[in-house]
Amino acid sequence: MDILLYIASGAIVGLIVGVTGIGGGALMTPLLLMFGFPPHIAVGTDLMYAALTKAGGAYSHHKQNHVQWSLVRTLALGSIPAALITGFALKTLFEDSEQYASLLSSALGIMLLLTATVILIRSKIQNWAAATFKGNFSHYRRHATLVMGVLLGVFVTLSSVGAGAIGTAILMMLYPALRSTNIVGTDIAHAVPLTLAAGLIHMYLGNVDFYLLCALLIGSLPAIHVGSHLSRKVPEKLLKPILASILFTIGAKYAFF
Repeated sequence: MDILLYIASGAIVGLIVGVTGIGGGALMTPLLLMFGFPPHIAVGTDLMYAALTKAGGAYSHHKQNHVQWSLVRTLALGSIPAALITGFALKTLFEDSEQYASLLSSALGIMLLLTATVILIRSKIQNWAAATFKGNFSHYRRHATLVMGVLLGVFVTLSSVGAGAIGTAILMMLYPALRSTNIVGTDIAHAVPLTLAAGLIHMYLGNVDFYLLCALLIGSLPAIHVGSHLSRKVPEKLLKPILASILFTIGAKYAFF
C-alpha cells in the first residue's frame, strides 16, 4: 500500500507545481520527512526527482527561446563545482549520513523560509531590483551571478530546495530587464544540471531510494500536465499565500528546532 501513498503524494505535489509554478523540492522534501524518511534519503531522492521533472520544462522553454544560455553557463560555472565540493565535504567530514542529518535539516529549514519569503514578495523584489541595479552595476553582474551560483550549489545540494524559487529571485534581482518568461526559462534550464549533479552526488553517497523515486514520478508527471491546464482557473493570489504560510511553518520547524 505504501507505493499508492507515494504515487498519490507525487500527484498532489505535481498538481500544485503545475498550478503555481512553485518548485517541487519545497513541497516534496518536507513531505518525505513526514513519511518518516531520513533527511539524506528525502534530499537525495528529491534531487533526482527534480532533475527528471524539470528536464521536460527546460526543453519546452528552449524551444520557445525563453532560455538565456549565457546566464545558465555562468550560474552553472559556480553551482556545479560548489555542488561537487559540498558532496565531497559530506563524504570526507562525516563518517555516515546520520552525522550530517541535522545539517541537512537546518539547510532545508533556511531554504524553506527563503522560498516562502520570495513567494510573498516576488513583485516587490522585481520592482526594487529594477530601481536599484541600473547600468552602473552591469560590470559586476557576471561576478555576482557566479557567486550566487556557488551559493545555490551549496544549499541545493544540502536541502534540495532553492533551484526554483530562489534561483528565480536571483535572476530577477540581477537582471530586472529580463522578461518573466526568460527568467523562468533560464532558471529551469539551470536547475536541471544543478539538481542532476547534486542528485548524482547523493546517489554516490547512497542517499537515493529508487523505488520511491519511481513512485513519485508515476504520480507527478501526469499531474504537472493537468495542473498547468488548471492554472488559469485557480485563484493564484489565494493559493500562494496559503502555500507560503505552510512553508514558513515547516521551515521554522527545521531551521530552529
